[in-house]
Amino acid sequence: MPTDAARPPLDLAIVTETYPPEVNGVAMTLGRLVDGLRGNGHRVRVVRPRQPADAPAAGGADETGDLTLPGMALPGYAGLRFGWPARRRLCAAWRAARPDAVHVVTEGPLGWSAVAAARQLGIPVTSGFHTNFDRYSRHYGVGWLQPTLAAYLRGFHRRTRATLVPTAALAASLAGEGLAGVRVLGRGVDTQLFDPARRSAALRAAWGAGADDPVALYVGRLAAEKNIGLALRAFAAVQERCPRARLVLVGDGPLRASLQRRFPQHHFAGQRLGEDLATHYASGDLFLFPSLTETFGNVTQEALASGLAVLAFRSAAAAETIVDGENGRTVDPGDEAAFMRAAVQLARADDIRRRLGERARQSMGERGWETVALRFEVVLREAIGAG
Repeated sequence: MPTDAARPPLDLAIVTETYPPEVNGVAMTLGRLVDGLRGNGHRVRVVRPRQPADAPAAGGADETGDLTLPGMALPGYAGLRFGWPARRRLCAAWRAARPDAVHVVTEGPLGWSAVAAARQLGIPVTSGFHTNFDRYSRHYGVGWLQPTLAAYLRGFHRRTRATLVPTAALAASLAGEGLAGVRVLGRGVDTQLFDPARRSAALRAAWGAGADDPVALYVGRLAAEKNIGLALRAFAAVQERCPRARLVLVGDGPLRASLQRRFPQHHFAGQRLGEDLATHYASGDLFLFPSLTETFGNVTQEALASGLAVLAFRSAAAAETIVDGENGRTVDPGDEAAFMRAAVQLARADDIRRRLGERARQSMGERGWETVALRFEVVLREAIGAG
């Protein structure tokens, strides 16, 4: 829907330390929002660290106004980067071509300097809260840093006019900690891409699964904070009762090599994109999502749209999109025994899985990205008018 004449198009700078073709929920979400804003007639200049796929001479602004700056790989995540502080560079760029607003997606050094530059120039600045970095700390042996990281994140977002979050529960949590201006943006899902019609008998055969053999699927980063150990234990319990069941893990990450050595009986599909990823989703039967660190979890909606019976803890996206027993299954956060019992029950009950999968697909019908992009525009205009 193009911007109408009564509401002139916006000139926006979006600052992020992750962006497509990097593969993660934040990058995917941002790519969709930028495409939606540009499609609606707005000018969007993306500021991000240079990526390995960029041309060697890449740097500075391109014809779209996008700006690539120095950065380095995030330790333990070679495919992700963070940007160096760039306050002077951003001040110079925004003095030369002043945006109507700056939206900062990530809270790293580049994000912090973007907030500082926008405030120095009097440009309205908003932020996004996408990742519970403070909760991640305990999975990497630095749990003692959690209070410090939490204080840093809250301090970061208090310096912006609005903080956009994906769920009402997260908004309430942040507001309860004294953070003002929290707004729920939500996330969309591409129901044309993620579709049960993409189910592939040939792919299932490659996994060693027959037409009636239940296939459990995990999609996401293979990393400590994703609680993958629970998915593996739940599937072991499934296989005790359903010996023909198969487990397919889609994704990459720091744990992939060690997991493949320990569990050679499972199928590790690696990173999959686009229609290939959608075919992997649709060819499964049961989606196991054991993470407790998500602010949302886009894979939950993708699995629902693909017609899978989804099992997750009642938090993040699952709490917002799944009615337990209606279009999926949820259990209390952290109740691993309940998670494992539900996995076994779903694996053994073909009729229940089919019913949940059909209703899961139906429940995603009104969650397009177009609505999310329009909501994003509304929040940005409100932030601009708040000055």
